[in-house]
Amino acid sequence: MIRGLYTSAWSMIANSKKMDVITNNLANVNTAGYKKDTVVFESFPELLTKRINDSKNSSNIGSMELSSDVGEIYTYFTQGQLNQTNNRMDIAISDDNRGEKASPAFFAIGVLDPSDNNNIKEYYTKDGSFVLNSNNQLVTRDGNFVLGQNGPVTLEPGEFAVDDSGNIVQNGVVIDALRITQFSDATQLRKFRDNLIENSGSETSAFTGKVMQGFSEESNVNVIDEMVDMITVMRAYEANQKLLQSQDSLLEKAVNEVGVVR
Repeated sequence: MIRGLYTSAWSMIANSKKMDVITNNLANVNTAGYKKDTVVFESFPELLTKRINDSKNSSNIGSMELSSDVGEIYTYFTQGQLNQTNNRMDIAISDDNRGEKASPAFFAIGVLDPSDNNNIKEYYTKDGSFVLNSNNQLVTRDGNFVLGQNGPVTLEPGEFAVDDSGNIVQNGVVIDALRITQFSDATQLRKFRDNLIENSGSETSAFTGKVMQGFSEESNVNVIDEMVDMITVMRAYEANQKLLQSQDSLLEKAVNEVGVVR
């Protein structure tokens, strides 16, 4: 009975963690380039159950799982819908990124690292809603540098164009090229902060997609799917809650009534 209390309580904790992930997905449904997360549950190791006889012999009667927990947070790197904005500062990557063996491509972003004398550390993003800072450098809305082949992209005053390969053209001259990084193994990518991604071991491959100026990539969160998952998690949480309350009542009866001499 005590084991049942722990099983129900731990399942409630796991479902609470999944609800946090769903809530975060819904909060970022309008965040450009955001990639949805999902919780992967895993069971605790199975325990071998034995039947103990009156004699010294015992026999196996099967295995038993006590509960489940969050195994990992898996991120779907499938491409979101591309919307035409006609804003020259909006740039999107069309990599036709589908299926489980995805090879997503990202803009390379430079972030100042205070712990390393403000050296620039490279991260990646799908959010191409860029702006210009006071130094006419192309940056994200959080102020991080957009990296080109020559470092942070610095533009001359005036209009600029970006072709399908990511080359930046001003006054008919290619002044730089966006650093587009495509990864072979999306499972090695991890979310950082500010809608950024860090690479924890994936190899890069040649960019096979297309850069589109005047377009913005939406998040790949499906609101209906997230709401259905939210209802499912709530019901699972409530079921475990009721089980815990029932076991607590039975335990109370066992403590207070079993063995009472009347």
